[in-house]
Amino acid sequence: MKWGCDMLLQQIVNGLSIGSIYALMAVGYSLIYSLMNFTNFAHGVVVTLGAYFGFYSLTLLSPNIAVAFIVALMFGGVVSSIIELTTYRPLLLKNSKRSYLTIAGLGIQIIVENLLIIMLGGRFKTYPLALFNTGSINFFGSNIGVIDLYILLISIFLLILVELYVNCTKNGLAIRSAAYSTDIASIMGVDVDKLMIKVFFLAGTLAGIAGYFLGIKYTAYPQLSVLSNKAFISAVLGGLGSLTGSVVGAIILGLLETFVSGYISSSLRDIFSFGLLVLVLLFRPTGIMGKSSEDKA
Repeated sequence: MKWGCDMLLQQIVNGLSIGSIYALMAVGYSLIYSLMNFTNFAHGVVVTLGAYFGFYSLTLLSPNIAVAFIVALMFGGVVSSIIELTTYRPLLLKNSKRSYLTIAGLGIQIIVENLLIIMLGGRFKTYPLALFNTGSINFFGSNIGVIDLYILLISIFLLILVELYVNCTKNGLAIRSAAYSTDIASIMGVDVDKLMIKVFFLAGTLAGIAGYFLGIKYTAYPQLSVLSNKAFISAVLGGLGSLTGSVVGAIILGLLETFVSGYISSSLRDIFSFGLLVLVLLFRPTGIMGKSSEDKA
């Protein structure tokens, strides 16, 4: 086992790369939670389908990584919007409890996972890595993967765009006002139903891209949505409803998992991750940057 500075730098970059993927998913969780006050566990479905969309785009549509990126992005947003329209909105119209929406999201995740196994099989779909630059860059003695750098830089760029969108646009102002109170936002002229679709589409695009990146780093398979649980941990750690907190929590979790895998054992990675979740819920349930509020589903 290497413990030198070269190994440390490599682990940091790997951790930031993984954390940035978690951040893309976690921001989607937080956006929906801040607006609708429930945890959208169907978010993992969009991540999984994003990985599949990227794979089939590269293998059936065009061997162009930029095209696959756009396909994963767009279809992720479309799938997320469909879930909102067909599952969550009918429940909201019936004034269902937020816990019912959470349960419905879990149901959607299980249904889609099993449908993927039935229709596409349970085998892993490996991306054609020959299309990607799988080399590495030697930086102060550390071999930094080019793919990890690409994922990190693109994710940072996208997260900055989301932050600007939420804080510097009219739609972003509507999202922030609805996050404070949907009733007040509606009185002030905000079409909350249309706003929900926009938020789900935005969250879905980020989840689709995250799935595409996970497919590149690992593979596409029906249970890939399990990794979205890490994004949920990130969102809770940073503070559900806080976009900045979600990103911070994701980076912390990505680094933690990488260090545990690199210096202790990869088999203990999930134990540390979910152990961290338990500790946060026990000692700081609002997370690093979250604010105290009433219980939400």
